[in-house]
Amino acid sequence: MPEIIVLEELCKGCELCADACPKGIIALDGKKINSKGYHPACLTDKSKCTGCASCATICPDVAIRVMK
Repeated sequence: MPEIIVLEELCKGCELCADACPKGIIALDGKKINSKGYHPACLTDKSKCTGCASCATICPDVAIRVMK
């Protein structure tokens, strides 16, 4: 089953990945803050991830890895 891994320290919380996700299963994690002061993105429903990599492709900080 595919899933994404967000490199939290690289994420600046721009939400481009959330907008690009066709399943709408990426959001900012309101419970975490990285060392730069941003809420990093997170996968909200692992079972719905198709591994399309739209999120990783659009990420300007290369903070997302797709595991298939």
